[in-house]
Amino acid sequence: MRPSLDTLRRIVEHKTAEVAAAKQRTPFRELEAMVAQAEPPRNFFAAVTKHPTPDHVAVIAEIKRQSPSAGLIRPEYQGEGFAPESIAGKYAASGAAAISCLTDERFFGGHLSFIERVKSAVPIPVLRKDFIIDPWQLWESRAAGADAVLLIAECLDQSTMLDLLILAQQLQLTALLEVHDVENLLRVRPHVGFPHPGYGLLGINNRDLATMRVDLQHTLRLVDMVEDRSILVSESGIQTPADLAKLRQAGVRIVLVGEHLMKQKDPGAALAGLLNPASP
Repeated sequence: MRPSLDTLRRIVEHKTAEVAAAKQRTPFRELEAMVAQAEPPRNFFAAVTKHPTPDHVAVIAEIKRQSPSAGLIRPEYQGEGFAPESIAGKYAASGAAAISCLTDERFFGGHLSFIERVKSAVPIPVLRKDFIIDPWQLWESRAAGADAVLLIAECLDQSTMLDLLILAQQLQLTALLEVHDVENLLRVRPHVGFPHPGYGLLGINNRDLATMRVDLQHTLRLVDMVEDRSILVSESGIQTPADLAKLRQAGVRIVLVGEHLMKQKDPGAALAGLLNPASP
């Protein structure tokens, strides 16, 4: 089957059923108690928006085992030997500003427990990357130790999106609000940072959901439609130092890089090469 918007719809349908089952297993009162006992989140927003030098680009390095379009990214990621904490440690040592961790099991081979495993290995904040469609999942994310969450505009109607943004702020979670096309950018643009600007980032995903093709120029075409570029994240398709330079010249200084790094034998070394091309 060719990946397409149908794949996204199929994922959301499965996630709806998955969340309903999870609610039955873990009552809200239990989740609420777990959140009350949890440590305060690390400040994801500050980690990616503070730049120590004028040419600095903050990289959110992603731990991604598989995807519907690519399948298993490397053979050694199969089975119980997959160690997200080891990859996270390499990312942190190589200059990552933050970590993105896939937790969807069915389509991406992730697991919610990866969040705690990653956080125990690194001092930098961690984004839960999943298909969040229900407020219950934000409580679940906070209880699991996430510092930030991904909210995909294409998966959310306006009312649900606003409810999730409000709750994320109440739970002290940074929200990365992601769009794939112009229509959704125009729809969500007035709400980025709602209800508090210190908790909101806007992501432009360079993957076309209709064709699954990735084009870095997508961010560069849409960047003029974003008034505050300091909170803009370019996602997917970043592979070279030249790509970072193009984005930086356009005022985009936060990127999310996943599949490119995870395809390499040593993802940490790949990140170091992306950030410091002159290093041996």
